[in-house]
Amino acid sequence: MKKLLLASLFSASLFGNVAIATQTIKANVNGMVCAFCAQGIEKKMRTLSQTKDVYVNLKQRLVAVEVKDGQTLSNDTVKAIVKNAGYEVTSIEMSEHPVAQIKAELEAKK
Repeated sequence: MKKLLLASLFSASLFGNVAIATQTIKANVNGMVCAFCAQGIEKKMRTLSQTKDVYVNLKQRLVAVEVKDGQTLSNDTVKAIVKNAGYEVTSIEMSEHPVAQIKAELEAKK
């Protein structure tokens, strides 16, 4: 049974039938204190052609940008947009979770 499962996974990966994980950039941002701040950053991120979804959480100082399948978005681009809006990215990380899941998890903690 194990051999059959491994063979199936191997052949699926050879033929490209394995789904690519979601790519979301999560940036922690200093200086965001109002809804207007969050709205400005969200609006700028949404203008990028690579952006699938965006979520900004003021309380957690988090900006999450989900990238469209097959697209890439550099951390430097995200940092530049935040910096141009007048804020500082203190840390940045990649997540395989979609923005909707990140949003649901953070809002469940309220």
